[in-house]
This record gives sequence, C-alpha cells and structure tokens, in this order.
Amino acid sequence: MPQTWPDMRQRAWLLDASIYIFRAWFSLPDRWHTADGMPLNAVYGYAGFLCDFIAQTRKGDWVTAAFDESLGTGFRHQLYPLYKSSRELPDAALAFQLRTCRRLTELSGVSCYGGPGYEADDYLASLAALAKARDLPVTVLTRDKDLGQLLQDDQDSWWDFAADQRLDIVAFTERFGVRPDQFADYLALVGDRIDDIPGVPGVGPRTAALLLQHFGDIETLWRQLDSVAGIPVRGAAKLADKLSAHREQIHLSRQLATLEAAIPAMAPAQPFAPGPQASEQVIAYLEALNIKGPLLQRWRRLQGEMACAS
Repeated sequence: MPQTWPDMRQRAWLLDASIYIFRAWFSLPDRWHTADGMPLNAVYGYAGFLCDFIAQTRKGDWVTAAFDESLGTGFRHQLYPLYKSSRELPDAALAFQLRTCRRLTELSGVSCYGGPGYEADDYLASLAALAKARDLPVTVLTRDKDLGQLLQDDQDSWWDFAADQRLDIVAFTERFGVRPDQFADYLALVGDRIDDIPGVPGVGPRTAALLLQHFGDIETLWRQLDSVAGIPVRGAAKLADKLSAHREQIHLSRQLATLEAAIPAMAPAQPFAPGPQASEQVIAYLEALNIKGPLLQRWRRLQGEMACAS
C-alpha cells in the first residue's frame, strides 16, 4: 500500500541503495543464479524492493539512488586509514551483484550516483542540499542512522522501507536525544564501531546527548569546557579532562562523521518519468539474468499501473 505524505508537492526520494543490496545478500538463500552460475540472491531481493519502492513515487518527483563505490578510496580513508577497516571488501560474487543492481536501477529510470571519491551518504547529502535549494521535501530510504543528518524541516523523513519505520525530525530527536543537525557532533563524541570512528573512550550515548543538549555543539563545548563538571552525568568531574585529552580525536571523528553536502559538479536529478518502457527494460534484463516467476509478475503489475497512469 502506498505511503501517505503530508502534502502532494513534488518530493525528492533519496535511496541508499547499497544498504538494501547488502540486506538481501545476507538475508536471502543462494537460490537464484545466472546461466553460468553467478549468484543472484542480492539482485533478486533488491529487484523486489526496487519495484515496491518505485510504486510509492509520483511522476515529476526526484527519484535518486546512491551506491557505495569508494570502498577504500574515499577522502575519509585519506584522513584516517583505519576508517571502516573492520569491514571486508566484497568478493567477486557480491561485486557482480552490486554492479548488476546499479544497472537494474538505471534501467528503471531512477537517477543513479556513485564514484571513487565519495560515499553514497555524501551523494545523498549533496542531492538533499540541491533538493532543499528547490524547496523540495526529502525522504531518505535507508537503515543508516547517519543519514538522519539530512532531515532539515518537518516535511522531511528518514524511512527504513523494509521495516516500514519512518522518522521525522521530532521522532529522530526523541530516539537519539540530539537533533539531526547535531548528529555529526554526537558521533564525534561516542564514535561508531561499525564505521571504525574512534570517538572518546568512555563517552556513551547518554553522556554525549546531555553534553549536546546543554552546549548545543562541540565549538560551544570547547569554549565552556570549565562548566562540564556541572552536567548531571556520572564522572562529570573528570569528563572535561577526558574530552580535552582527546580533542584531536574528537576533531578527526567529527570530520569522518560529517557528510559532504557539496560534491563538486554534482548534477541535480531529472524529474522522474516512470512508464511501461522502463519496466519492460527491467523485465528483459531480469529474464536475461535467468530470473523467472513471481518477481517478473510484480514488475509486470507495476508496468500495467504505469501504463494506466501515463
């Protein structure tokens, strides 16, 4: 069932594609293969998700997808070689499926972004900035809390499509104890184990949230460091010394956590013009991959809906 939105204005949809590809890769069995034996479980799961996602959109919306293609080569790795070092790089089978999913998305008519210097999150942040400059409400489809930074007003939303969990600015702030615009500072303090962002040892989510609720941002925290002892958290008397001792690490962590919202020469998305031809291209591509059955039926239903709407 299509999601209802606060208004009927043109909307910018920002899809964190890689996270849904990985979700399918880890959750679906190795049941589907190309004619020469390459696995397709991630492609199968992602293609079903993409079909359901496109059904939510409207003609004229910005419909975009970003892909992580900077594994080990992005600017954050230049700042901090240990960034995301605990993650394994995709093997040949997964790399094939990542490329295939991008091609599938392109054929569907969705505007796709990715490259060696920036992460998917940066492309989405830059697209969000371009959308807001045109007064478009933004919906980011992801499971990644870091992308909550893209919420700027009450028309914007963070939506985990697969779990059907949607957060606006108020709900995001309630969950994490900080506003979206404070989230990079929050990660600079608590760190992020998944991305290998160091943060400050011993500073947990509650302490970080209380510091930012009191001071607003890290710059103000540094200016008023002497008043940290008055914050109602355990170990407050020694907290200022701990923060001061890790000042450079906090600065680095903030650089790693901050999304780049101005990628050079970033082109805005073209208004989405879904039609039966795009679905036909997707169906032909899936058939060429040796995918059959219910997934093709879902795309054919979408094709029929698009034909009626066009």
